[in-house]
Amino acid sequence: FAAPVDVVEGCRLPVLRKNQENEDEWPLAEILSVKEIPGRKLYYVHYIDFNKRLDEWVTPDRLDMKKLQFPKKEAKTPTKNGLPGSRPSSPESEVRKSLDINLQTATAPSRGKTLPTPKRKAESVSLATQVSPATPVPSLPGLAEASQASVYPAVRDTNTFNLKSNARDDHEQLTSLTTNGTARRPMPNQPGRKRKQPPNCGGTDEIIKVFQYNNSPRCANVYLQPGEDSQDSSDGIPSTPRMTGSLVSDRSHDDIVTRMKNIDCIELGRHRLKPWYFSPYPQELTTLPILYLCEFCLKYLKSLKCLQRHLTKCNLRHPPGNEIYRKGTISFFEIDGRKNKTYSQNLCLLAKCFLDHKTLYYDTDPFLFYVMTEYDAKGFHIVGYFSKEKESTEDYNVACILTLPPYQRRGYGKLLIEFSYELSKVEGKTGTPEKPLSDLGLLSYRSYWSQTILEILMDLKPDNGERPQITINDISEITSVKKEDVISTLQYLNLINYYKGQYILTLSEDIVEGHERAMQKRHLRIDSKCLHFTPKDWSKRGKW
Repeated sequence: FAAPVDVVEGCRLPVLRKNQENEDEWPLAEILSVKEIPGRKLYYVHYIDFNKRLDEWVTPDRLDMKKLQFPKKEAKTPTKNGLPGSRPSSPESEVRKSLDINLQTATAPSRGKTLPTPKRKAESVSLATQVSPATPVPSLPGLAEASQASVYPAVRDTNTFNLKSNARDDHEQLTSLTTNGTARRPMPNQPGRKRKQPPNCGGTDEIIKVFQYNNSPRCANVYLQPGEDSQDSSDGIPSTPRMTGSLVSDRSHDDIVTRMKNIDCIELGRHRLKPWYFSPYPQELTTLPILYLCEFCLKYLKSLKCLQRHLTKCNLRHPPGNEIYRKGTISFFEIDGRKNKTYSQNLCLLAKCFLDHKTLYYDTDPFLFYVMTEYDAKGFHIVGYFSKEKESTEDYNVACILTLPPYQRRGYGKLLIEFSYELSKVEGKTGTPEKPLSDLGLLSYRSYWSQTILEILMDLKPDNGERPQITINDISEITSVKKEDVISTLQYLNLINYYKGQYILTLSEDIVEGHERAMQKRHLRIDSKCLHFTPKDWSKRGKW
């Protein structure tokens, strides 16, 4: 008789699950944990190449034991160059070392002194926004990488146009894609740019030249000229890791504990939510079948009785802070992470249940939180939120953004994004979300950017029979969308072509009709007249 095979942590094997069409499928999965309950074993599995929010506990009957793969035994640590104890370095570390060497040689003083290497801050960065959809879907690394590629017009050394430029060279430069950050040069942190630029500064003021209507009145060409643009792409992958912010891009925190969901269910007002990811609530609360939250102050409680007792004492019926927007039943509240620390920390703990890479929970002082609510007779109920740094040197206007699952796929995600840009307009700045974006965050921002830019292009009218003109900077100033995001969106929509020595944008009938259909479904919009917001200059304050 064959001995029964013992499935242990680290094993891989196909596991039965239902897909979105409710059909059976057997994707490969990794066993992360095993637990025994009276009468049977349960296995916590992560489906390889699927988003972590699909991870779950499964019973043994869902495992395909015939294709079981045991974890490979770890070999002894190999040595590099024969030196004991030194590990072989990865290509990334080699690139990083070479960059450090280049930077040191470029900046070292001439008298033989070396500059001390600055220490990295403990917290790195990145954005993993989760706005929609509510239905969990497999992660799409290919889509994210492909759509994060950015294309820019060729760089020129002069502000004047070269109409007799080599068309083939320019076309090759324009259509070359960068799908990862390995080939990019390191970019120093740049201070926030002013909206207005001095004349003759080149840049994208001269990129888009003419907007011409073709035979079909709804089909248009926009003519572009190559202009100066030495900026690296900010769409997707930053050239160097950020050292500030509320999210991290590396996976150093991704140990076996944080890879597993620890909360089964959250009751928030009239909704019960199934968390997608780990959240660092107190350990004693993770064994409860339901975690109860006060929907107004977001305090977490262990039982319904405790919640009922708390509600008799909780005076809040809306988020703390200032209500800066109200139209109909939708309101936005601005919350200072320093003045309302407990609420902000509770909000971060709730958000972590649905944001994979978020690691900021307690240091909320440098952040502002904008909470969107829906009003009824019982009070202002939280729908979603976004946070932003009080001072961002990289033009970030969103750090984290989340629509709670009960409100997803209803237009609230785009409303949050639109509101973040409305604040940037009042501040007189262009803004962009922290990078890199998650799969769902990228889709949401792509959709918003596309609709916003197409809205402007389609509203352009011929001027006295002449072709109307618009520049990238014009679009950026009107929308407050950072110009790199404008250019990458035009490229993503595949509107940029090269024709007779010029870059042109072509709006086809399909693009126009698709845009009009999408705008008909978009009922929720921000009304700037309902916004009562005065921006503060945080840089002039000694303390937040």
